[in-house]
Amino acid sequence: MIKVVSAVKDVRAVVNEWKSQGLSVGLVPTMGYLHEGHQSLIKRAVAENDRVVVSVFVNPIQFAPNEDLATYPRDLEADKKLCDATGANLIFHPEPAEMYPDGFSTHINMDGLTKELCGKTRPTHFGGVCTVVGKLFNIVKPDKAYFGQKDAQQLAIIKRMVQDLNFDIEIVGCPIIREADGLAKSSRNTYLNTEERKAALILSKAVKLGEDMVKNGETDSKAVIKAMSDLICSEPLAKIDYVDVVNALTIEPVDVISGEILVAIAVYIGKTRLIDNFMISC
Repeated sequence: MIKVVSAVKDVRAVVNEWKSQGLSVGLVPTMGYLHEGHQSLIKRAVAENDRVVVSVFVNPIQFAPNEDLATYPRDLEADKKLCDATGANLIFHPEPAEMYPDGFSTHINMDGLTKELCGKTRPTHFGGVCTVVGKLFNIVKPDKAYFGQKDAQQLAIIKRMVQDLNFDIEIVGCPIIREADGLAKSSRNTYLNTEERKAALILSKAVKLGEDMVKNGETDSKAVIKAMSDLICSEPLAKIDYVDVVNALTIEPVDVISGEILVAIAVYIGKTRLIDNFMISC
C-alpha cells in the first residue's frame, strides 16, 4: 500500500532522497475524495515524472464560514487505493495544525484574476487556494504540478502566481473528465440526490450549447450568455450563480468572443454549487 505521511519534515525527507538520486517529482494537489478526474491528473503525473506526490488536504482557509468545510466528503482509505492503483508514490495528508500552526499569519493574495467568476461570490476563496498551494510548492518542491481544467479560474490563478512569484515549477492543466452522461466529475456530486443528479445535467447541456454557438460563428458574448442562461433556467432545480465569458488568461469579461476565451458557469442544484466550463481559441 502507498505510504502516507502527515508531517512536513517527513514529506521533505522522502522528496529530498528522491532528488538526491536525480529523480523528477510531480505533485497533484487535491482535497481528497478522489474520483476519475483526480485519477487522470495522477496518471499524467506518473507518465511525466519519476515519482509522484498526491496531497490530500481539505484546506480550511479556502472555505467561507457558511460553506461546506465540515461536510466536505472524506475517504482516505479509498484515496489510498486509487493512488496506489494509479502509480503514485506518496500521499501527503497533513492535519490543519500542521499546515497552519498557532500564530500563522502569512497569506498569498492576488488582484485581478480573483475578482470575476467564483471570486464574486467567494471573495476569500482564492486567497486560501493560493496560500495552501504556495505552501505545498515550498514543501514538496515539485518539478511539475497538475491541475484540472474544470477549475479553470483556479488554474489561471495558479499559473499567474507561479509566474509572479518565480516558482521554478511547470504547471500542467488537464482536461475535464465527465460522467458517461456528460456531468463533470466532482467530489461534490455526492451531495446530489437522485432528482438533483438528473437536474445537474443542465450544466453540461448549457456548456455544449454555448460551445456549439461559438464554433458556429457566434461572437457576441451577450448572446451566448443569454442562450446558456435561458437553458439553465428551464431546469426548476437550477439556480444560476454566474454565466460569464472572459479572457482565458486574464479572467476579464469580454464583449466580443475573440482570442483565448473561457466560458464558465456556476449553478446551484438544490443546495449544491457545481461548476463547468469550456475554453476555445477564436
